[in-house]
Amino acid sequence: MITLNINDKNYQLEVEEDMPLLWVIREHINLTGTKYSCGIGECGACTVHIDGEATSSCQVTAKEAEGKKITTIEGLPELHPVRLAWIEDEVPQCGYCHSGQIMQATAFLSENPNPTDIDINLAMSGNTCRCGTYQRIRRAIHNASDKMGKGGKS
Repeated sequence: MITLNINDKNYQLEVEEDMPLLWVIREHINLTGTKYSCGIGECGACTVHIDGEATSSCQVTAKEAEGKKITTIEGLPELHPVRLAWIEDEVPQCGYCHSGQIMQATAFLSENPNPTDIDINLAMSGNTCRCGTYQRIRRAIHNASDKMGKGGKS
């Protein structure tokens, strides 16, 4: 039995300890905003926050996540400045990668509230957008930074 705190709710689950957190979230908790894409931690589609840090959930086991605070895209407030900027700047094309993009950007802005383009490019380099909306992603992160008052907190 493993207890996971996901989006401020505790779940007691009978899952294999080595099951990737991604599959626990999607298949056992039924939160499907976190996406599967590569399965090897290279694309960022499955990014969640673990204790506030952006993490590829396909690379963390259920046991490793136990006792930590996990936040998925469903746990990020709908009116969060990053989410609002994504909508205003019409970032998604197909939208598949954007829950991971948003989670990465949110964690990044909490660490670097006033980023340069280079900072953004480096921070977001682990998140692949097959549609190529990188310029819109960068613009939305600047927009979110402005919305947060360059303070990085929401």
